[in-house]
Amino acid sequence: MAARRNSDMDTASAILDAAERLVQTRGFNAFSYADVAAELGITKPALHYHFAGKAELGEALLLRYTARFTRALETIEASRTDAAHKLEAYAGLYGQVLAQDRMCLCGMLATDYDTLSDPMRQAVITFFDQNESWLAAVLEEGQNEGTIRVDGPTHELAQMIIGTLEGAMLVARTYRDPERFSGPARRLLTELTAPTRP
Repeated sequence: MAARRNSDMDTASAILDAAERLVQTRGFNAFSYADVAAELGITKPALHYHFAGKAELGEALLLRYTARFTRALETIEASRTDAAHKLEAYAGLYGQVLAQDRMCLCGMLATDYDTLSDPMRQAVITFFDQNESWLAAVLEEGQNEGTIRVDGPTHELAQMIIGTLEGAMLVARTYRDPERFSGPARRLLTELTAPTRP
């Protein structure tokens, strides 16, 4: 019985891995269960056994991705570095995804937002809200410790950071040029951490 459970968990995990890669490289509406089944060498009924439909698969992808990203943020938080270095590490998370020739899962899903199920839409918003809250807290910390210059509300600056990184990823992938991500990311971090001019 335990072996069967482990086998089911392994298959579900493999399905999620394949689907995640497909979403991050093609978009949610540009892959089907047949694509996942062909990649894994399993039948479509086997996919439906684990995930009743594509919306359920999407919800599971979002839960797993958000949990993984949250753990990455907790690791950055536990590093005990200053806020400027936390922002650098945050930008690095996006760079790591791009280095695999993928896009942020939630960034890709945002492009398909109008066609997603309601639970998926809410999960995408939750992902960005959590990132915005984390960034706003880091910006406030940096302002208090004097390592980050904050002009205006921290939540607006947090939104700008997310938008800049997501957008830079998209353009860099279009050109197949990682520097189109790393250059703007470096510039953004420099502008935030540069000392205030007299």
